[in-house]
Amino acid sequence: MKNFLLVGAGFSNAVIARELAEQGYQVTVIDQRNHVAGNCHSERDQETNVMVHIYGPHIFHTDNERVWNYVNQFGEWKPFVNRVKTISQGAVYSLPINLHTINQFFGKTCSPKEAKALIESQADLSIQEPQTFEEQAMRFVGKDLYKAFFYGYTKKQWGVEPKELPASILKRLPVRFNYDDNYFAHKFQGMPKDGYTEIVANILKHENITVKLNTPFSESMKTEFDHIFWSGPLDAYFGFELGRLGYRTLDFEAFRDEGDFQGNAVINYGDEEVPYTRISEHKHFAPWEQHEKTICYREFSRLCEENDIPYYPIRLVKDKDLLKKYVEKANKETQVTFVGRLGTYRYLDMDVTIKEALEAADKIKETLANNGTLTPFYVDMDV
Repeated sequence: MKNFLLVGAGFSNAVIARELAEQGYQVTVIDQRNHVAGNCHSERDQETNVMVHIYGPHIFHTDNERVWNYVNQFGEWKPFVNRVKTISQGAVYSLPINLHTINQFFGKTCSPKEAKALIESQADLSIQEPQTFEEQAMRFVGKDLYKAFFYGYTKKQWGVEPKELPASILKRLPVRFNYDDNYFAHKFQGMPKDGYTEIVANILKHENITVKLNTPFSESMKTEFDHIFWSGPLDAYFGFELGRLGYRTLDFEAFRDEGDFQGNAVINYGDEEVPYTRISEHKHFAPWEQHEKTICYREFSRLCEENDIPYYPIRLVKDKDLLKKYVEKANKETQVTFVGRLGTYRYLDMDVTIKEALEAADKIKETLANNGTLTPFYVDMDV
């Protein structure tokens, strides 16, 4: 019976570990941090007793019934609707752009049809095939809304002019011509009642799974296991020998207050001169709880350096060129499978991470049952 090592204890490896364990395989999951759940980790703040998303807000939303049913096996989920506000030029608006946003911004009382006509009159229809983030925004909402809601925020988030970013970042730009201010449009939306770490810990709770925290990967482990599932950074597996893939990282500035600080879970700051991108107030992620005190985080984005936590893959031209070389290198490996956000160098929401892990596990179990060879990737890595 094969012996598996899973490096990283986030959702990807937790799901794969559980699926293998239920087939009778012995699996060891290691993580260099002192907790499971990766960047989804949540814990109670000692001072306020608020459940805090340590690495920034995580809101679960999906249309995938298999994924929703899967996570609901491992803990209680509560309904949660993310209603984001944004502050631009001294005024507060709802995001995504909806009928209220449009009427407030332009000082109108448009009906849905009138609002649609207004936005079309603002849009730059000369841009037929948007290539950049900026062109995409100008094509669909026009200069004024772009400057107010997207330009400054995006420049802070990515550290480059939006005209240097690909249009794909903004491909799904929701503009609603009704008063729906639910940030997401998915069928299933919620929050784990006891936090994400509890969910991941429950997925990993199986007699065939051994979890070792505060345990970095070492080269010697390659000889101790038949196969490795790697959810760390793709370039880190190869010791960064071709160079480092580009990431953005986040810095969080915590502050506490009495009562309610901002009245909402997430408020974006669209103005370029405000150094942070948003403030999150974490008690609002658990509206079923009552807290006298509150804890908030200002969020700052910058280029990820050697000892930082990687959050968002940049995937600009030079990163894609380097990624291609690492993928070619990875495809020659026989003892490792790369999974998850970092292992495949893609921005993934939690539900997609879980969906891909479940689908990979299906193929892995089938391959093992037929004594086949596991592959380095179970997703399309065409760059």
